[in-house]
Amino acid sequence: MGERAAERRGAGLSPGQRGLKRTFDLVMSVLLLALLWPVILLAAWAAALDTGASGFFLQERIGREGRPFRVVKLRTMRPLSGTTVTTLGDPRITPFGRLLRRSKLDELPQLFNVVVGQMSFVGPRPDVPGFADALGDNERVILSVRPGITGPATLKYRNEEALLAGMAAPERYNREVIFPDKVRLNRDYVLHWSFIMDLVYLWRTVFSTPYREKTKS
Repeated sequence: MGERAAERRGAGLSPGQRGLKRTFDLVMSVLLLALLWPVILLAAWAAALDTGASGFFLQERIGREGRPFRVVKLRTMRPLSGTTVTTLGDPRITPFGRLLRRSKLDELPQLFNVVVGQMSFVGPRPDVPGFADALGDNERVILSVRPGITGPATLKYRNEEALLAGMAAPERYNREVIFPDKVRLNRDYVLHWSFIMDLVYLWRTVFSTPYREKTKS
């Protein structure tokens, strides 16, 4: 019932749900930035020394309604050209960068993206240009919400780099297996959104609890 209603609206969340979600995002991101800005600046300084480039890394991603924006992260890789698919043991990742990625501290600057309304705490991860073009008509509901720092697909594939490292053709496996499964999870997240589940996803992210896919009754 909820899924059919969301599809009829053409946008997964109702105006009231979007307002609740945005209010939570804005209040929490401002509070966290007020507390964590020294940590972010110190980590960015260390990342700059480690990589020989700016400590902040900006990359174009696709956001709500398919609009491009620049996501902000701490730099964890040397500025070399190559694939956008990263595997465990990627030679581009620096020692300090590996620590940042393992602890997820490289995601902290995305609080700026949340404050300005480009991202949410919970939602589909924003993809690089090109992936959104592969979405089918009934999958584009994913683009009706702001992309998130975390979410069900992010939690399920939190060890994605290690998974891809074991594949003979990581880019192909990402395109043919992981991406379609993320789309499925993200579509289900939007069509069955609840504020309580957003809090659950945040809890599981912060405390690294095992991912359990929600079962439908």
